Amino acid sequence: MHGRIIKFDETLKVGVIKTPDGQKYRFARDQVVNPNGRFVGYEVDFLKPVAGAPAGDVILMTGSIFSVFGREEATGKADSAGRTS
Repeated sequence: MHGRIIKFDETLKVGVIKTPDGQKYRFARDQVVNPNGRFVGYEVDFLKPVAGAPAGDVILMTGSIFSVFGREEATGKADSAGRTS
């Protein structure tokens, strides 16, 4: 599903995602796959909650895809021996 983060409470570490059709879903900070320090205003992709559970696997639609789908292994960086990770 797609939406935009409209609220986030730093103390409680929970927020609200609003979808284009007006539905609102809660999420917790630890469900954000690629956190970058701030959340409000970002477009997100997330898994639809099941039976009252919070949204799952919230992905901020910003930055590099490597921040979501892999770190060094996705960048092809070589180590000191010339091996790619």
